[in-house]
Amino acid sequence: MPRRLTPLISGQFYHVFNRAIDYRITFSEKREYDHAYKTIDYYRFHSLPVKYSIFRRWPLKRKEEVRKSLEREQNNGDIISYCLMPNHFHLLIKQNFDNGISKFVSNFQNSYTRYFNCKHNRIGSLFLDQFKAVRIETEEQLLHISRYIHLNPYTSYIVKSIDELIVYSWSSLKQYLGLEVGICETKDILSYFKKPDYYKKFIIDQADYQRKLDQIKHLKLD
Repeated sequence: MPRRLTPLISGQFYHVFNRAIDYRITFSEKREYDHAYKTIDYYRFHSLPVKYSIFRRWPLKRKEEVRKSLEREQNNGDIISYCLMPNHFHLLIKQNFDNGISKFVSNFQNSYTRYFNCKHNRIGSLFLDQFKAVRIETEEQLLHISRYIHLNPYTSYIVKSIDELIVYSWSSLKQYLGLEVGICETKDILSYFKKPDYYKKFIIDQADYQRKLDQIKHLKLD
């Protein structure tokens, strides 16, 4: 992975995203999405004993013991929200250690690429070499990016309705709405809302507008 010209700052929030080379499909079925999610879950931890490819083959009891130990330590970065799409991913992350985000994303992409290549009998890179990382500078941006990430499946017509968006399996929206336990640190976002239903309204009220913006973003005026 090329060296990043602008270093990422610990204690800051970043919108991190990357896509597959040639926009190829990287997550095509439940097993691949699930593997990507578990890989993200594992590599967010700072002090890892082994690669995920080894960890996943350990006996359940041993894995549970290791996870309990890891969860007592600070992560490379707190995952605030995420969304996995067929050919790209979005993450909102607060970096906790110097180089924490780069280490986390590199480990995730490399690990998932090895899994994907083995599964599909291919070689070579899967994701673009340099992931994007945009620093969040205001509270308004933090809320907007969280909403943008959670609306991604609806904006891109991966799901057709708001009801389908709410139960979309590969984003953190269900955790924010209290429908499941997940890997995200939600307090930084939910502290702005009295209850999860208010956050739900915050998401839904912007859904059609964001979809329309996405439809016209490629148009150019003469």
